[in-house]
Formats: sequence, structure tokens, C-alpha cells
Amino acid sequence: MSRVFAYCRVSTADQTTDNQAQEIQAAGFAIDPKRVIRETVSGSQAAQQRPGFAKLLDCLEAGDVLVVTKLDRLGRSALDVRQTVDRLAGMGVRVHCLALGGVDLTSPAGKMTMQVLAAVAEFELDLIRERTAAGLVRAKAEGKKLGRPSALTDEQVRDVRDRLASGASNVSALARELGVGRATIQRVMADPSAEQQGARA
Repeated sequence: MSRVFAYCRVSTADQTTDNQAQEIQAAGFAIDPKRVIRETVSGSQAAQQRPGFAKLLDCLEAGDVLVVTKLDRLGRSALDVRQTVDRLAGMGVRVHCLALGGVDLTSPAGKMTMQVLAAVAEFELDLIRERTAAGLVRAKAEGKKLGRPSALTDEQVRDVRDRLASGASNVSALARELGVGRATIQRVMADPSAEQQGARA
């Protein structure tokens, strides 16, 4: 008889995997609690590099079934999702995705559906990146400062340069006095304009 596993993943600690586990149970999958793998890790990390998923791979055997609520639980990258499903299929493990009507992703129909949806997801991500890049270009053209606020004001930068040049103070003392890291002072010393860039990097 096939063993059924569930993989429930969230990206941040303030989220919970409970809803995913309940959704899988409501879909009719009776899964031993010991076979419900819960993990808090970003989907941008390759599935096989996640500690929980790596342990799951060690447990799975031919004939087993892995259930996920959505395709993005396996990964955000189309390539990562495809490689993961291909590896599981190679192990003889079936992969069911509830959001796709419970289709087995290792079946011919499931593979086609997964590839189409993964391609759409990657296309959407590319559009977001393009819009973000265009927004940054527009903001720069409008003279807006991007990134974190500067660690030092222009006046403080001038004061640091003067005191370092005259030998009136050293890097460590200035850093303590201004409440910044030594690296900030060193950037000012190396290049007066670098502090502003470095603080926003």
C-alpha cells in the first residue's frame, strides 16, 4: 500500500503551515502526522537545499505519494519545480497538487499542466522585475534618492574629512562618536562621495 506524505511550507516565521495541512486532509488524504513535513523557508531556495525537504527525499520510496496544496510550495522557479518533480518521478513517487485539481504532476497530463503554469509564473515574475527596474530608472531621473538614508549628513561627512585630514581624530573614535561603523568612516576617508553610495547599497 502506498504511503502518503504531505509537504507544507511557509516563507516566514509569522506564517503557519496549519492551513495547508487542513486543506490536504479536507481533500481526502489521510496522512499520518509523522509524514507531514512542515518547513519555514523561502521558496526561492532550491527545494533540495531545504533541510526539511532534503530529509523528506531520504524517506520517500517508489510507490509513495507526495501531496502539496500549491505548485509554489515546491518552489518559485519553474526550473526548480520541474527538476524536483522529475527527481521524484525518477524515484517512482507520485506528486499531487491540490490547486491543480489533485492532478498527479508526474503523469503526462500533470507534467504539461505544471510546465504551462510554471512558465506563466516565471513570466509574471519577469514582468514584476521589469516594472521595478523601470520604476527605479524613473525615480533616478526625477532626482529621488534610492535605498537606505545616508548614515551621515553632508555636514558630518565634511567634518569627518577635516578631522581625519588634520589628524585631530581617528577612525575608531569618529565611528563611536557618530554612532556608525568603522566601514562608514573608512569609505569617507577613501572617497568623500563613497559614504553616500555605501550607505545606500
